[in-house]
Amino acid sequence: MMIGILPTLRRTDIGEETLSSNARYKMLNDQIFAARGEEMRIAIDGPEPLRMHTDTIIPEAACTSVQFHLQVSPDEFGAYWNAAQAIAGAQVAMGANSPFLFGHRLWHETRITLFEQATDTRPDELKTQGVRPRVWFGERWITSVFDLFEENARYFPALLPLCDDEDPREVLDQGGIPELGELSLHNGTIYRWNRPIYAVVKGRPHLRVENRVLPAGPSVADVVANGAFYYGVVRMLAEEDRPVWSRMSFATAEENLHRAARDGLESTLYWPGMGEVPAAELILRKLLPLAHEGLDRWGVDPARRDRLLGIIERRCVTGQTGAAWQIDTVRALEEEHGVGRHDALRMMTRAYVEHMRDNEPVHTW
Repeated sequence: MMIGILPTLRRTDIGEETLSSNARYKMLNDQIFAARGEEMRIAIDGPEPLRMHTDTIIPEAACTSVQFHLQVSPDEFGAYWNAAQAIAGAQVAMGANSPFLFGHRLWHETRITLFEQATDTRPDELKTQGVRPRVWFGERWITSVFDLFEENARYFPALLPLCDDEDPREVLDQGGIPELGELSLHNGTIYRWNRPIYAVVKGRPHLRVENRVLPAGPSVADVVANGAFYYGVVRMLAEEDRPVWSRMSFATAEENLHRAARDGLESTLYWPGMGEVPAAELILRKLLPLAHEGLDRWGVDPARRDRLLGIIERRCVTGQTGAAWQIDTVRALEEEHGVGRHDALRMMTRAYVEHMRDNEPVHTW
């Protein structure tokens, strides 16, 4: 089932006994709570606020995302990462698909705040001292991928203290390509919404931007349409003569993300030259035309381009995201048919799965 958070999940489903047998996750769990020195408190507002405590990282496992990777040259990395950060709010607004957690109706994309809280190694004292969270939007626009890796090393202690036998300098001096295993391991425990990736494939090193803001689902057609939108817009913004990040503060981009996560397509976002504008209007008037041109630059077939971006257009026109459909369906079951919350969530989930298997975009559901 492709969805941001399983709607029928209950608190009784998240005991420590459900943790994967993979030693990495046991170590992550132990290290996070050793760093905190106390239980984790999860507090999410919304129409039906949730307050709970947990002594494991299992709530994080409720979050299911789609991650788009874009390989870029080192010289272009800063521009593409900045561009991805700038559109994170718009992506989440039109892709929201996680309105329920443990029976509570919360944010349209509850996964964003749940993931931020469920992996937080900081007790309140360290939060007030300005220690950075491990699920992180960041704090500034960058000029190079080195800015991000330097922040990772400076601000975050290693959660998985595993050492690699490779000496990168020695490998480099011998004309080889270092794998940088320790850097990659550490980078994998810092959950940026747009994460830098270094990898070596078939003897060739490369860099990627890993875009992590979107939830899974609702259908394959929706996911591929979301990808077309992302790849098209991010290319245009990265190649602009006067980049959007020179006209918008970094804090505003982060605020856009959280506004979109709370309210989906009902949110109001800021964009340079437009000011505060409804998310759907921003996407339809500004970003979709950019996506069309960006996909042309990538060489995407025009018929495929129009079909995929047409899905995004209709989703914005109808206002029906995965989250909106889930909310409306549960409300109708409760108010019109007198069904209790958990049964309504179960019935909605079954209907969701049927629609998903039909692979019709969510705006048609």
